[in-house]
Amino acid sequence: MKIQVYQERNELGVAAAATAAGVLKSCITQQSHVRIIAATGASQFKFLESLTSTPDIDWSKVEMFHLDEYVGLPVTHPASFRKYLLERLIHRAGIENYHLLDGERDVVGVCERTGTLISQAPIDVAFVGIGENGHLAFNDPPADFQTEKPYLVVNLDEACRCQQVGEGWFKNMDEVPKQAISMSIRQIMKTKKILCIVPDLRKALAVKNCLEGSVVPDAPASILQQHPDVTVFLDTASASLLNNRPPITHAD
Repeated sequence: MKIQVYQERNELGVAAAATAAGVLKSCITQQSHVRIIAATGASQFKFLESLTSTPDIDWSKVEMFHLDEYVGLPVTHPASFRKYLLERLIHRAGIENYHLLDGERDVVGVCERTGTLISQAPIDVAFVGIGENGHLAFNDPPADFQTEKPYLVVNLDEACRCQQVGEGWFKNMDEVPKQAISMSIRQIMKTKKILCIVPDLRKALAVKNCLEGSVVPDAPASILQQHPDVTVFLDTASASLLNNRPPITHAD
């Protein structure tokens, strides 16, 4: 695992986007097609803004898979991850080949159909974050490290739901759905390369537990320690509790 620490979150987002752009361009050059997984949330704002502004990425060669989505939330809701991806990535970049998770329909069927599609070929790169409770996608603790299903319906814990209110996506806890569709831990781990973008002080304890603690279901993102090609992008706030914090680097 490679850990990079930047002075502040905007610099982190720019640096992560530069790395992501390089991966996308390399894959397109070598294999003419690239399959990606995209995350959502406030932590990804600057990263996606910078990535979609990067010139010379042939987005027509990109196939995008959705990481997670709430059950029962309409695509018009401000917190919908489909709405987020459409506005912040798909439409801005001009991605034509994408697979969004529809949490308003037969969610078991959505899991099965999208799981079949994602299993047809390897995923080249995943853009992910770490939740305040250490979750990876919507795999809240204790996460299922064993299931081979690419997607599953999960129950959201209170800490996860509180985070969504705290970030301003919902007015109160009663509005936050209690279930979601999530990509499974094992499916995420099948990705060739993972870029993990985690700014902000509120993530510091989760970062410490997941990057320096034991690999356990109670710290879901700790599983990233076992992946052969992960780069974690932190700012000084999210890295503040690490015992072995790398020196600060600077985006070009």
